[in-house]
Amino acid sequence: MSDETIRLTTAQAIIRYLANQFIEIDGQEWRLCGGGFGIFGHGNVTCLGEALYDARAELPLYRGQNEQSMGFAAAAYSKQWLRQRFMFCTASAGPGTANLLTSAALAHANRLPMLMLCGDIFITRLPDPVLQQLEHFGNPALGVNDAFKAVTRYWDRITHPAQIIQSLPAAIATMLDPADCGPAFLGLPQDVQGWAYDYPVELFAKKVHRIRRQAPDAGEVADAAALLKSAERPIIIAGGGVQYSRAVNELTAFAETHRIPVVETIAGRANLLNDHPLNTGPIGVTGSDSANAVAEKADVILAVGTRLQDFTTGSWTAFDKSAKIVSLNAARHDAAKHLSLPVVGDAKLGLEALGSALEGYKAPELWTGFSRDQRRDWDRYVAENVAPGNGPNSYAQAIGVVNALCDKRDRVVTAAGGLPAEVTANWRTLDVGTVDVEFGFSCMGYEIAGGWGARIAQAEREPDKDTIVFVGDGSYLLMNSDIYSSVLSNRKLIILMLDNGGFAVINKLQNNTGNESFNNLIADCPTVDAPFAVDFEAHAASMGAIAETVENQAELAEAFKRAKASERTHVICMKVDAYEGWTTEGHTWWEVGTPHVTDNAKVQAAHEDWESSRSRQRKGV
Repeated sequence: MSDETIRLTTAQAIIRYLANQFIEIDGQEWRLCGGGFGIFGHGNVTCLGEALYDARAELPLYRGQNEQSMGFAAAAYSKQWLRQRFMFCTASAGPGTANLLTSAALAHANRLPMLMLCGDIFITRLPDPVLQQLEHFGNPALGVNDAFKAVTRYWDRITHPAQIIQSLPAAIATMLDPADCGPAFLGLPQDVQGWAYDYPVELFAKKVHRIRRQAPDAGEVADAAALLKSAERPIIIAGGGVQYSRAVNELTAFAETHRIPVVETIAGRANLLNDHPLNTGPIGVTGSDSANAVAEKADVILAVGTRLQDFTTGSWTAFDKSAKIVSLNAARHDAAKHLSLPVVGDAKLGLEALGSALEGYKAPELWTGFSRDQRRDWDRYVAENVAPGNGPNSYAQAIGVVNALCDKRDRVVTAAGGLPAEVTANWRTLDVGTVDVEFGFSCMGYEIAGGWGARIAQAEREPDKDTIVFVGDGSYLLMNSDIYSSVLSNRKLIILMLDNGGFAVINKLQNNTGNESFNNLIADCPTVDAPFAVDFEAHAASMGAIAETVENQAELAEAFKRAKASERTHVICMKVDAYEGWTTEGHTWWEVGTPHVTDNAKVQAAHEDWESSRSRQRKGV
């Protein structure tokens, strides 16, 4: 090892290190960090900003409008790259950094890599208390940045320049680990950022990373294969981990060889194409009658790359209590859920190993035929549900219009509210890996910001395709400033802004549990003197987008064609009904806390009806 050193500030060393990290993807080298999103303040502009300026060609810095939306954009960028590349976010000390907490939680819940380089208080404490510092009288080391320990996979506060020699490789190793993937946080005290140190030159040598593929244990594979061979009614639950493992071909081959129906989670949408004969549809609370009917009768369930959250399992009522679960997952924590027989390992290698161990096994044709029949019935329902003129304007109709006109490689992005359920149930997958429904953290506000991050990633490999965002008026009003970001950075989005007059899906839940409409729809807010309609078209246009308003599905189709031809972010606004047009089929039971004691007869009746399904709930750990 050479004794040669180079003198750099802490901030300069961090950026130089990131600029020299690469990853091999399909035989091609890419810079591991695609750049960053940043808003400068006194906690990061003078030192980290200086370092980033010198590296602006290698690590482009996108100017954010809101730190939370920067984090959403970084998460969507990583998801588009199947967790093989990441972006950093930099924010100033205090409220700027605190704004990243929600997006860090989103990345953590969805197991997505994101690096946060955030300002911190002075390590010397000589100027304390400083602007935007929280003072804890009995613990002077405690600050806002400590809150990120709950929502990150790796957390460190850099108190000396030499620490990054250990911390940076550890952070990157965490972000690239399929079993422990998630956001990493580095707190950068304002004085330490500028301190200099003689770093070993070897630290900045070019390094090419590869994502680890962990082979499953032979004994676990043998046990799983023995159980699957006994199955008369097997199904595969395909989760988002199938795509992150780049195992779609292996999943398809496995299902076809063994004639096993496949159901998809929300994160696993777009594992199989819509017309694949073994694609039984989306499962769970926002699923399909077809997938849920098959899941209810299954005797052995192979769960691949899914964390089995409640919207997938119907709060564990979607399966027969006697059904056995085999869980193939890179993460031990996920593989062992609900007394599953675990197969801990990479999805691609695991499916190959299970396939070899299952040689000669095929599910009975009667079972596979039952799955196909159920899917045909569901397809007829969806066709009716999305048909123009089928009742008042609805989310489903807008989805159907876009689905019929988009390119098969266009990417669809949506998030919390009514649209995740409607897209999951009604979108007919045209190509693999083209759907991003953020429901891991169910986070409103992700849609437009996530669309921007996804478009940045998409433009790196498929610049001629579009990113299409479905957003409701509630999420739009929560976070819309990245319309401006997309215009500034010339990263075109097509945004469908569907206005139903408030938080309509939660109003629906409120009504379904016997409660009166209250404080969700604008018209039902007691503190609103007179309902006021936002001019969403004018608002979007004020941020530089092309914007228009349409009245029906026919006008929406023509507007979408114009949006496809446009070179600039294009926002299409349409009112949809808050009460009618919801997808009413396909839902499993979902555990919701309802009042056990109430004077309201409707609420009491709804509580008793809701609780009547609890007897089907599996008990597990």
